[in-house]
Amino acid sequence: MASIAPLSKSQPFLENTQFTGIKRPQAPIFSVPVGRNQQSSKLSLRNSKMVVASSTTAAERPKKRYPGEAKGFVEEMRFVAMKLHTRDQAKEGEKEPEGQPVARWEPSVEGYLKFLVDSKFVYDTLEKIVEKAPFPDYAEFRNTGLERSERLAKDLEWFRQQGHAIPEPSEPGLNYARILEELSQNDPQAFLCHFYNIYFAHSAGGRMIGRKVAEKILNKKELEFYKWDGDLSQLLQNVREKLNKVADSWTREQKDHCLEETEKSFKLSGDILRLILSS
Repeated sequence: MASIAPLSKSQPFLENTQFTGIKRPQAPIFSVPVGRNQQSSKLSLRNSKMVVASSTTAAERPKKRYPGEAKGFVEEMRFVAMKLHTRDQAKEGEKEPEGQPVARWEPSVEGYLKFLVDSKFVYDTLEKIVEKAPFPDYAEFRNTGLERSERLAKDLEWFRQQGHAIPEPSEPGLNYARILEELSQNDPQAFLCHFYNIYFAHSAGGRMIGRKVAEKILNKKELEFYKWDGDLSQLLQNVREKLNKVADSWTREQKDHCLEETEKSFKLSGDILRLILSS
């Protein structure tokens, strides 16, 4: 659970337009004075043309495009998530580094077990919510192949067989699960933001962290938590397509609300991740 079409330039007005000389007409032999009513009529016509031109310009103005929007809503989600990484984690990252990089971590088996237990509690919660589907759209995300609960159960059993005591879920995991339950009932856009970030972050930065921790305290053993049946890239693509399909029915305001939940998802996942460094 690691946290892990622009507007085209319009041509300048009258650009490259050539003007030919116009002969000044001879002064008329006599002039007819223009009445006040005629002047008023011409002014009204000119103002009317200006209003029509202004309205036409506004109607023709392209709608605002959001980063990644052309590729689907999941790409918008990815763009926002990447900005919350540091530059060391992703080239699009804008966040200042906090604490030591993963390569310098000094994890403990006890801390890692806390992380695994709390992660399992969160994944258990996600999978139960999707199974119950309080909103019909959630049913799209059953049996995606990304589920982690059963694999985490196998890992915890392995640690138990090695003689390690398995702790109870702690506050970071309990808190995140409570929030997921509440969002799933009342705020489907926010819930699916967390769903996306939890699963996709684990498939990327989460695997990298798992390898680093295994090198330091598990003699490079690869846990089941970091394994998937089948082609992971295809499993992720299948879920992307489902998320894009669901988001197609959302308004722009609902999409923006979903994106705004990303930072909260990173914080809650980060609280669980930091358990690795606890004793």
